[in-house]
Amino acid sequence: MVQKGKQAIVIGGSMGGLLAARVLADHFEEVTIVDRDRFPNSPEHRRCVPQSRHTHGLLASGRQTLEHYFPGISKAFLDAGAVAGDMIAESKWFFEGSLCTKFQSGLNGLLLSRPLIEYIVRQRVLAMSNVKAVESAVVIGLETSKVKVTGVRLEDGVLNADLVVDSSGRGSSTQDWLDLMGYQRPRAERVEIGVGYTTRLFKRRAEDSGGDIAVVVPANRKCTKGGVMLAQEGDRWTVTLFSYFKDYAPADLEGFRKYAQALPCQEIYNVIRDAEPIGEAYTARFPASVRLRYENLERFPEGFLVFGDAICSFNPTFGQGMSTAALEAIELEDCLKTGLDGLAPRFFKKAARVVDIPWSVSVGADLGLPCTIGTRNLMGRIINWYMSKLHKASHHDPVATLAFHRVANLLSPPPSILHPRVIWRVLKANLRRQIDNPMRVVRTADLR
Repeated sequence: MVQKGKQAIVIGGSMGGLLAARVLADHFEEVTIVDRDRFPNSPEHRRCVPQSRHTHGLLASGRQTLEHYFPGISKAFLDAGAVAGDMIAESKWFFEGSLCTKFQSGLNGLLLSRPLIEYIVRQRVLAMSNVKAVESAVVIGLETSKVKVTGVRLEDGVLNADLVVDSSGRGSSTQDWLDLMGYQRPRAERVEIGVGYTTRLFKRRAEDSGGDIAVVVPANRKCTKGGVMLAQEGDRWTVTLFSYFKDYAPADLEGFRKYAQALPCQEIYNVIRDAEPIGEAYTARFPASVRLRYENLERFPEGFLVFGDAICSFNPTFGQGMSTAALEAIELEDCLKTGLDGLAPRFFKKAARVVDIPWSVSVGADLGLPCTIGTRNLMGRIINWYMSKLHKASHHDPVATLAFHRVANLLSPPPSILHPRVIWRVLKANLRRQIDNPMRVVRTADLR
């Protein structure tokens, strides 16, 4: 492959930065990852990645992309203890008052901790001959020349580059740097969700949850509490309990268990009520989902890109971040094939199409909760009403169930749930519910 430049710099060495570096390594003579942390020599939590202590999910699309860029990495995950399984047949999903039907779906997942995922991916990236890391280094600004970014300024010097990619996450300084360079900030879309969550680890027993590997209990209009329990390496469960705006899960063990007992589905509580706890609890707050519309800017400096969570950060309870970054990596690779000139606008347009799917999934669901603060419209209300019907149909109908999960795993676009075949199954299942329960009437409130 023809080299497009000599030096590329990636700011941030978490999953987004590692994926960006992997793609850039095919197009530059040298790629340098700059991170404020020192990378551990084993799968350990990093000080600058506090969210790594909470439950993470690698969606089917994310797993496929990692396997594309790192052939054999799924086996490496499994050899390190990752738990594999069909994410419908071997999981319990609780929607709209009942558990969804289970069947062999072909959506095969790998469950493992964030530190283990990141460690194995980082090993693969840094093993590339033209990739290196500058650790314990803080980027304090950009080096610029007129309309072009030419490198980064560190506390102890300057690193020059043909391309700088900001993958530093939600705390990105890019907007401030654009101000200093005389460029307009991107328009921000913000949906206030006030999510607070608490995570604990427990020993996992073979008989837990009937041998299933995941339990997911999302919040809904009637209950703003939810929980996720996933199997992990080392015969462990990672359990995250969350709520919107108030009544967050406590950190103490007894309170944590009582909180799980109060969820609309008892499956998580049934497992952890007498399971052996491992370590302490960790809490976090996530005030809002934020999307920065870089694709709408008329001007953007050459030699510079923004990537991953620095473009858009979602409600973490949906587990979309790593998989979204993986799909952005594919688009970055495609854009680099046509050179560096005009790279930013090309990439931002493609990245926006990637982000559209997880944004519509997570924000659409969040706006279905009355407590969420954000812009609503009639179409959104209709879609949320339809999603409620689809989830009810999924209690018994595999077609409805698979349609939802393919979108949730970022394998199909959201409009696919409106395919005539899916709509017919949703209408048929809900009509049967009406026949079985003739006293129930559809209220106008169901559409709000």
